Amino acid sequence: MTKRAIIVGGGIAGPVAATALQQVGLEAVVYEAYDSGSDGVGAFLTIAANGLAALEPLGLTDVVAALGMDTARMHLISGRTGTVLGSADMQARTVARSDLYQALRAAAIDRGVEVRYGKRLVDASRTASGVTAHFDDGTTATGDLLIGADGLRSRTRTLIDPKAPAARHIGLLNTGGLGRGLRLAGEPGAANFIFGRRCFFGWLLAPNGDVWWFANPPSRNEPSRAELAAITSEQWRRQLNELFADDNGPMLEIIAATNDIYRPWNTYDFPRVPTWHNDRMVIIGDAAHATSPSSGQGASMAIEDAVVLAQCLRDNADPGRAFTVFETLRRERVERVVAQGKRNGSGKAAGPLAARIRDAMMPFILRRFATPEAQAWMHDYRIDWATPVG
Repeated sequence: MTKRAIIVGGGIAGPVAATALQQVGLEAVVYEAYDSGSDGVGAFLTIAANGLAALEPLGLTDVVAALGMDTARMHLISGRTGTVLGSADMQARTVARSDLYQALRAAAIDRGVEVRYGKRLVDASRTASGVTAHFDDGTTATGDLLIGADGLRSRTRTLIDPKAPAARHIGLLNTGGLGRGLRLAGEPGAANFIFGRRCFFGWLLAPNGDVWWFANPPSRNEPSRAELAAITSEQWRRQLNELFADDNGPMLEIIAATNDIYRPWNTYDFPRVPTWHNDRMVIIGDAAHATSPSSGQGASMAIEDAVVLAQCLRDNADPGRAFTVFETLRRERVERVVAQGKRNGSGKAAGPLAARIRDAMMPFILRRFATPEAQAWMHDYRIDWATPVG
């Protein structure tokens, strides 16, 4: 009898996991909390070489290759002087988050996966032979196992371990937008990261001339959602202009060319989530190990998780055993990535003296730590899909 998996969350990890499970002979249904048109506007992310490679066994590489733009180079720039502190090669693809969600779900549906919307998990009860999920609309779903791909505020995580730690606010906000009608010099797809005096800024020139950008205003305290929502668009625009007023770079020009600036949101990571699973439920992606965006690995880690978990369920008949093998294969790697992301983000909100030291040291840091050899542990990781695990 075919095993049935309940997958909670329709972002990145959920649809990839469902596609992978279908490929290894398990039935999967994705339950997404929001409706089909609630993927948000325009925020973008980068899928690194290891994440792109993890899609290959599932035949999803072309799905992602049709989105966004290749990102083959990054430049680190001083906002004080406008000079390039250093550059490094990359192997990545930058895509709009909403486009990626929709494409991955469509690919899963094409493989026979059912996606149900408006299903927010509130509880789950284990039975002798499986698990029953309870949703806030009063409906239930029963399966042999439940996979929580439900993100930073995962309900699955707290159902597995009521004492699970909260995410750590890393002292930065996130915002961004899409600048149009600009004529900026630069290589399409290259990531330009500017260490401003008071705020970090990143931008990429799309092949069509649009500018994709983000900013990380420092925030010592963690504002509530209500506090962030109370900031009007024009107030937010003025605040960003003030943050970059004394910097060298195209920040003010890009902000002026952006009609809709994303409302700010908090940035978090998880240093460690002690418990990932029980005998019937497991968490993957941000639910298990959210990393700072500074790592450039959040999406890639979610994709890797989904593929490795399917591999473990393929090769271990007992779900509890499969989850144990999965955690053994993944924990050390993802926690190392989280630590790397925390280090990468620590220089974004440096004080005046620390900023001068950072700028002086950046060329050395890049030569020492941003080389292909130094980053190989992260970017050269490949999943050996054909080899049994467990």
